[in-house]
Amino acid sequence: MTDIRRAGAADADGLWDIFRDVVAGGDTYVFGADTPRDFADAYWLGPDVASWVAVDGDRVLGMYKLVPNQRDHGAHVANGSYMVGSAARGRGVGEALGRHSLVEARRLGYAAIQFNFVVSTNTAAVKLWQRLGFDIVGTLPRAFRHARLGFVDAYVMFRSLDDIDV
Repeated sequence: MTDIRRAGAADADGLWDIFRDVVAGGDTYVFGADTPRDFADAYWLGPDVASWVAVDGDRVLGMYKLVPNQRDHGAHVANGSYMVGSAARGRGVGEALGRHSLVEARRLGYAAIQFNFVVSTNTAAVKLWQRLGFDIVGTLPRAFRHARLGFVDAYVMFRSLDDIDV
């Protein structure tokens, strides 16, 4: 059974394990495999970060975070980051996190969510976000240096939260 709850300091090792697993491939996130743990800890558990984890018992399966996409006059739009460990992929964890984040973002007062950098070759993620109502609103040509494919496009994706009830 997968539950989703707020992330806390006790989840740091699980978050770190998934972070290392995801960035090691060099195919979905801008972070290098040599990204230090203190950076990852601050990225997911920093004082101004709202993070959640999908868990099975004590085991972290995946996580997401929400932060303002911009400051001040752009702070009503959230930015989200999501990671699912390889052992949990294909089990609906990413979709559960995505659906949960729409409700949480609205509950936190955001009017929309924007993803600034979705790697175009990460087709599972692109299809998931489109299924959850996100549109590709921009293409950044050759903006991501994929570990195997070289330079590939990245997408900016956006979704209003007007239809989300809390």
